[in-house]
Amino acid sequence: MRRREFLRAGAVAAGLPRAMPALLWRRAGGLLVPMDDSQAQHLKAYGVAWRVLDRGGRAEWLLNYRGGAFLLPAEAEVERDAALAGVTAERVDGAGDSAIRATIAESNADAIPLEKAPKMAVYVPPNAAPWDDAVTMALEYAGIRYEKLWDDEVLAGRLPSFDWLHLHHEDFTGQFSKFFLTYAGAPWLQEMVQRNEETARRHGFPHVPALKRAVARALAGYVEQGGFLFAMCTATETLDLALASEGVDIAASYADRTPMDPDASARLAWGRALAFHGAELEPSPTVAQFSDIDGHQVNAPARRQPLGAFELFGFAAKIDPVPTMLVQNHRQVIPDFYGLTTSFRRDRLQPGVTVLAEESGAPWVKYVHGTRGKGTWTFYGGHDPEDPQHAIGDAPTDLSTHPSSPGYRLILNNVLFPAAKKKELKT
Repeated sequence: MRRREFLRAGAVAAGLPRAMPALLWRRAGGLLVPMDDSQAQHLKAYGVAWRVLDRGGRAEWLLNYRGGAFLLPAEAEVERDAALAGVTAERVDGAGDSAIRATIAESNADAIPLEKAPKMAVYVPPNAAPWDDAVTMALEYAGIRYEKLWDDEVLAGRLPSFDWLHLHHEDFTGQFSKFFLTYAGAPWLQEMVQRNEETARRHGFPHVPALKRAVARALAGYVEQGGFLFAMCTATETLDLALASEGVDIAASYADRTPMDPDASARLAWGRALAFHGAELEPSPTVAQFSDIDGHQVNAPARRQPLGAFELFGFAAKIDPVPTMLVQNHRQVIPDFYGLTTSFRRDRLQPGVTVLAEESGAPWVKYVHGTRGKGTWTFYGGHDPEDPQHAIGDAPTDLSTHPSSPGYRLILNNVLFPAAKKKELKT
């Protein structure tokens, strides 16, 4: 069951939500999972909440209360699950429940019902690449079930069977992230090219850029029909470049490094894109950047910007429940981290895009959200929140050493976001 109306209303409605009454699915009280500094396992706490929903139970997300706490049923199975995961949980009786609700009513907080575990998918090639995906690691560490799909499944029309979809590494311009500049001859790159070219031929496309453009259109259609899309790193920038490039060749040849059409930037159709507009493509096939959307330009040495820290915006839970859910955290300032696309230039954002996090004083932002049709998308720059300069071949991050990572919490906020119930709004 999808909750599109709630998400759309929360993003665009002008009225104030009514006060949320105590839920009918439980007696007063429950099991409080705090998400402030008292929590020992922030990341695994999301898994405990998700599994309650997956078993058919109900929960509440207490936005802006104790770091975005969860109120779960006080059942033996839930307590046992929390204990095995090392998740801090507190029994709350009727008086404690009333005190929590009084605090929420009098503060910048709200209680959002979580109804059903969303069906999750991660867009990933059939065989693993030699680097890791932060979202996949977060899902597995938290114990949240997901399925993998790639171009064959997307083009076969399987997307509508999923509530939530994640994209990470894929270069939707079809240039293989210009890895030929550094990794020419690497077996994993040769295998990647061969796999993509075979997929393009199998589906009747003349080349990989055409294949990826078709996949990008399917992904945008998924959002328009009510899907929840979350993307990080390369996928954010290149998805929009592919969408805007209908009828325009924007890919330098990955075989002979010939330059692209010099007038391609001026002919991009930004009305098709989700988040960005007015970007200038990187014209040189020997510079490992896609466009000027990324403020950090990590692989262009003369333009590369140093890492700082980004700050989450504070939102009013009763007025803006959607962005409030997406920024729940026990830290407001988070160390930045690189990716092939690290950040998003503020002047390249479309009007109406909600900025969720930015670096103070910088011309770029880190974390953005928006709507398209009946659905929503969220873009998060960078590759791995706990490995600021992660390189191909590096060991994957061990999340057991970062159980309370605030950067990874933003990923898992997006995972639970589709479970939220529609709220009534005043007019």
